[in-house]
Amino acid sequence: MAVFLAAVLSGCSDGGGGSDRATEQGGGGATEVCGAFAKDAPASAALESVMGAERFTDDLSEPGKALDELRAASRTPLARTYRPQPVKYCWLLPAQKGPKDLQVEVNATPEVPAVDPMLADKATYFATGARAYSSAGLAKLYFMCRLEAPAHAITVETSVRGPGTVLGEDRQRRVQMATLANAAARQISEELGCQGDELATGVPPAVASPSSARDPVASPEQVHQEADK
Repeated sequence: MAVFLAAVLSGCSDGGGGSDRATEQGGGGATEVCGAFAKDAPASAALESVMGAERFTDDLSEPGKALDELRAASRTPLARTYRPQPVKYCWLLPAQKGPKDLQVEVNATPEVPAVDPMLADKATYFATGARAYSSAGLAKLYFMCRLEAPAHAITVETSVRGPGTVLGEDRQRRVQMATLANAAARQISEELGCQGDELATGVPPAVASPSSARDPVASPEQVHQEADK
Protein backbone atom coordinates (compact mmCIF):
# COMPACT_ATOMS: atom_id res chain seq x y z
CA MET A 1 0.00 0.00 0.00
CA ALA A 2 2.89 2.37 0.73
CA VAL A 3 4.08 1.93 -2.85
CA PHE A 4 0.66 2.96 -4.09
CA LEU A 5 0.66 6.08 -1.92
CA ALA A 6 4.04 7.06 -3.30
CA ALA A 7 2.78 6.88 -6.88
CA VAL A 8 -0.89 7.90 -6.83
CA LEU A 9 -0.27 11.42 -8.04
CA SER A 10 1.93 10.49 -10.97
CA GLY A 11 2.45 7.81 -13.60
CA CYS A 12 5.63 5.87 -14.19
CA SER A 13 8.01 5.69 -17.12
CA ASP A 14 10.43 2.94 -16.68
CA GLY A 15 11.44 -5.02 -21.17
CA GLY A 16 10.19 -8.17 -24.42
CA GLY A 17 7.61 -10.03 -26.39
CA GLY A 18 4.81 -7.89 -27.77
CA SER A 19 2.60 -8.68 -30.73
CA ASP A 20 4.24 -8.86 -34.15
CA ARG A 21 1.73 -6.47 -35.64
CA ALA A 22 2.44 -3.81 -33.04
CA THR A 23 6.18 -3.90 -33.72
CA GLU A 24 5.75 -3.21 -37.40
CA GLN A 25 6.16 0.32 -38.67
CA GLY A 26 3.18 2.33 -37.48
CA GLY A 27 2.48 0.10 -34.49
CA GLY A 28 -0.88 -1.45 -33.67
CA GLY A 29 -4.25 -0.07 -32.70
CA ALA A 30 -5.74 -0.13 -29.20
CA THR A 31 -7.70 -3.30 -30.02
CA GLU A 32 -4.59 -5.14 -31.28
CA VAL A 33 -1.69 -4.57 -28.90
CA CYS A 34 -0.76 -6.69 -25.89
CA GLY A 35 -2.88 -9.63 -26.93
CA ALA A 36 -5.87 -7.36 -27.61
CA PHE A 37 -6.63 -6.93 -23.89
CA ALA A 38 -8.34 -3.62 -24.73
CA LYS A 39 -10.47 -5.08 -27.53
CA ASP A 40 -13.77 -4.05 -25.92
CA ALA A 41 -15.01 -0.55 -26.72
CA PRO A 42 -14.73 0.91 -23.17
CA ALA A 43 -11.15 -0.33 -22.76
CA SER A 44 -9.93 0.74 -26.21
CA ALA A 45 -11.46 4.19 -25.73
CA ALA A 46 -9.84 4.46 -22.30
CA LEU A 47 -6.44 3.45 -23.68
CA GLU A 48 -6.56 6.01 -26.48
CA SER A 49 -7.65 8.74 -24.07
CA VAL A 50 -5.04 7.96 -21.41
CA MET A 51 -2.21 7.79 -23.94
CA GLY A 52 -3.41 10.54 -26.26
CA ALA A 53 -2.65 8.26 -29.22
CA GLU A 54 -4.33 5.68 -31.44
CA ARG A 55 -1.38 3.44 -32.36
CA PHE A 56 1.17 1.83 -30.07
CA THR A 57 4.21 -0.43 -29.88
CA ASP A 58 4.32 -3.26 -27.32
CA ASP A 59 7.62 -5.03 -28.01
CA LEU A 60 8.89 -4.38 -24.46
CA SER A 61 6.07 -6.50 -23.00
CA GLU A 62 6.68 -9.89 -21.37
CA PRO A 63 3.28 -11.63 -21.30
CA GLY A 64 4.72 -15.14 -21.43
CA LYS A 65 7.03 -14.54 -18.49
CA ALA A 66 4.23 -12.89 -16.51
CA LEU A 67 1.89 -15.86 -16.94
CA ASP A 68 4.67 -18.36 -16.19
CA GLU A 69 5.42 -16.59 -12.91
CA LEU A 70 1.75 -16.74 -11.89
CA ARG A 71 1.53 -20.44 -12.73
CA ALA A 72 4.70 -21.07 -10.72
CA ALA A 73 3.20 -19.23 -7.74
CA SER A 74 0.15 -21.53 -7.83
CA ARG A 75 2.21 -24.69 -7.27
CA THR A 76 2.46 -24.18 -3.51
CA PRO A 77 0.54 -21.94 -1.06
CA LEU A 78 2.19 -18.55 -0.71
CA ALA A 79 3.56 -17.61 2.69
CA ARG A 80 2.61 -14.22 4.11
CA THR A 81 6.30 -13.30 3.89
CA TYR A 82 6.27 -13.86 0.11
CA ARG A 83 7.64 -10.85 -1.77
CA PRO A 84 5.92 -10.28 -5.13
CA GLN A 85 8.07 -9.90 -8.24
CA PRO A 86 6.01 -7.83 -10.72
CA VAL A 87 6.47 -8.59 -14.41
CA LYS A 88 5.50 -6.26 -17.25
CA TYR A 89 2.66 -8.14 -18.89
CA CYS A 90 2.17 -5.16 -21.20
CA TRP A 91 4.30 -2.06 -21.88
CA LEU A 92 2.90 0.37 -24.42
CA LEU A 93 4.49 3.40 -26.04
CA PRO A 94 3.00 5.65 -28.72
CA ALA A 95 3.98 4.48 -32.21
CA GLN A 96 4.98 8.05 -33.06
CA LYS A 97 7.19 8.17 -29.96
CA GLY A 98 6.79 10.66 -27.20
CA PRO A 99 7.18 10.84 -23.40
CA LYS A 100 4.04 8.86 -22.47
CA ASP A 101 3.93 5.15 -21.70
CA LEU A 102 1.56 2.70 -20.03
CA GLN A 103 2.63 -0.39 -18.12
CA VAL A 104 0.56 -3.35 -16.93
CA GLU A 105 2.43 -5.29 -14.25
CA VAL A 106 1.19 -8.53 -12.69
CA ASN A 107 2.28 -10.75 -9.81
CA ALA A 108 0.90 -13.16 -7.26
CA THR A 109 0.43 -11.83 -3.74
CA PRO A 110 -0.31 -13.62 -0.44
CA GLU A 111 -3.48 -11.66 0.35
CA VAL A 112 -5.77 -8.83 -0.62
CA PRO A 113 -4.78 -5.57 1.10
CA ALA A 114 -7.12 -3.99 3.60
CA VAL A 115 -8.97 -0.79 2.77
CA ASP A 116 -6.66 2.16 3.48
CA PRO A 117 -8.44 5.31 4.79
CA MET A 118 -5.44 7.37 3.66
CA LEU A 119 -6.47 6.76 0.04
CA ALA A 120 -9.88 8.40 0.48
CA ASP A 121 -8.86 11.69 -1.16
CA LYS A 122 -6.30 10.24 -3.53
CA ALA A 123 -8.06 7.30 -5.17
CA THR A 124 -11.45 5.86 -6.05
CA TYR A 125 -12.47 2.30 -5.17
CA PHE A 126 -14.25 0.12 -7.72
CA ALA A 127 -16.44 -2.98 -7.41
CA THR A 128 -14.54 -5.59 -9.39
CA GLY A 129 -12.43 -8.54 -8.37
CA ALA A 130 -11.52 -8.80 -4.69
CA ARG A 131 -10.43 -5.14 -4.44
CA ALA A 132 -9.68 -2.36 -6.91
CA TYR A 133 -8.76 1.29 -6.63
CA SER A 134 -7.25 3.91 -8.87
CA SER A 135 -5.71 7.35 -8.93
CA ALA A 136 -5.13 9.29 -12.14
CA GLY A 137 -1.73 7.68 -12.68
CA LEU A 138 -1.93 4.26 -11.02
CA ALA A 139 -4.63 1.58 -10.77
CA LYS A 140 -4.47 -1.55 -8.61
CA LEU A 141 -6.76 -4.55 -8.96
CA TYR A 142 -6.67 -7.79 -6.99
CA PHE A 143 -8.62 -10.88 -8.03
CA MET A 144 -8.85 -14.46 -6.83
CA CYS A 145 -7.83 -17.18 -9.24
CA ARG A 146 -8.89 -20.74 -8.51
CA LEU A 147 -7.13 -23.20 -10.82
CA GLU A 148 -7.64 -26.89 -11.44
CA ALA A 149 -5.97 -29.25 -8.97
CA PRO A 150 -3.23 -29.77 -8.07
CA ALA A 151 -2.66 -26.02 -8.45
CA HIS A 152 -3.46 -23.80 -5.47
CA ALA A 153 -5.70 -20.72 -5.54
CA ILE A 154 -3.77 -17.47 -5.82
CA THR A 155 -4.47 -13.76 -5.57
CA VAL A 156 -3.34 -11.89 -8.67
CA GLU A 157 -2.31 -8.25 -8.35
CA THR A 158 -2.69 -6.22 -11.55
CA SER A 159 -1.14 -2.74 -11.63
CA VAL A 160 -1.57 -0.21 -14.43
CA ARG A 161 0.80 2.75 -14.47
CA GLY A 162 -0.05 5.58 -16.82
CA PRO A 163 1.21 9.04 -17.69
CA GLY A 164 -1.00 10.84 -15.18
CA THR A 165 -3.40 13.58 -16.17
CA VAL A 166 -3.91 17.31 -16.42
CA LEU A 167 -5.73 19.44 -13.90
CA GLY A 168 -9.49 18.93 -14.03
CA GLU A 169 -9.44 15.42 -15.55
CA ASP A 170 -8.53 13.45 -12.43
CA ARG A 171 -11.91 11.77 -11.73
CA GLN A 172 -12.44 10.72 -15.33
CA ARG A 173 -8.91 9.38 -15.56
CA ARG A 174 -9.41 7.24 -12.46
CA VAL A 175 -12.33 5.49 -14.19
CA GLN A 176 -10.29 5.01 -17.37
CA MET A 177 -7.33 3.54 -15.48
CA ALA A 178 -9.62 1.19 -13.54
CA THR A 179 -11.24 0.13 -16.83
CA LEU A 180 -7.83 -0.76 -18.26
CA ALA A 181 -6.82 -2.66 -15.12
CA ASN A 182 -10.08 -4.59 -15.24
CA ALA A 183 -9.67 -5.41 -18.94
CA ALA A 184 -6.10 -6.63 -18.39
CA ALA A 185 -7.15 -8.68 -15.37
CA ARG A 186 -9.97 -10.31 -17.35
CA GLN A 187 -7.56 -11.34 -20.10
CA ILE A 188 -5.02 -12.68 -17.61
CA SER A 189 -7.75 -14.62 -15.82
CA GLU A 190 -8.91 -16.13 -19.10
CA GLU A 191 -5.38 -17.07 -20.15
CA LEU A 192 -4.71 -18.76 -16.81
CA GLY A 193 -8.10 -20.50 -16.76
CA CYS A 194 -9.14 -18.91 -13.46
CA GLN A 195 -12.46 -19.59 -11.78
CA GLY A 196 -14.22 -17.28 -9.34
CA ASP A 197 -12.45 -14.06 -10.32
CA GLU A 198 -15.56 -11.85 -9.81
CA LEU A 199 -14.29 -9.38 -12.39
CA ALA A 200 -16.74 -6.87 -13.84
CA THR A 201 -17.41 -6.49 -17.55
CA GLY A 202 -16.81 -3.20 -19.34
CA VAL A 203 -16.42 -0.23 -17.01
CA PRO A 204 -16.23 -1.32 -13.35
CA PRO A 205 -18.63 0.64 -11.12
CA ALA A 206 -17.12 3.10 -8.68
CA VAL A 207 -18.22 2.75 -5.06
CA ALA A 208 -18.95 5.65 -2.75
CA SER A 209 -17.47 3.94 0.30
CA PRO A 210 -14.32 1.80 0.34
CA SER A 211 -16.04 -0.46 2.87
CA SER A 212 -18.36 -1.64 0.10
CA ALA A 213 -15.50 -2.57 -2.22
CA ARG A 214 -15.29 -6.32 -1.68
CA ASP A 215 -14.96 -6.56 2.11
CA PRO A 216 -13.99 -8.50 4.15
CA VAL A 217 -10.36 -9.23 3.31
CA ALA A 218 -9.35 -12.90 3.14
CA SER A 219 -6.63 -15.07 1.68
CA PRO A 220 -7.40 -16.88 -1.59
CA GLU A 221 -7.54 -20.22 0.20
CA GLN A 222 -10.06 -18.88 2.75
CA VAL A 223 -12.24 -17.37 0.05
CA HIS A 224 -12.39 -20.52 -2.02
CA GLN A 225 -12.93 -22.77 0.97
CA GLU A 226 -16.00 -20.72 1.82
CA ALA A 227 -17.19 -20.83 -1.78
CA ASP A 228 -16.95 -24.62 -1.82
CA LYS A 229 -19.11 -25.08 1.29
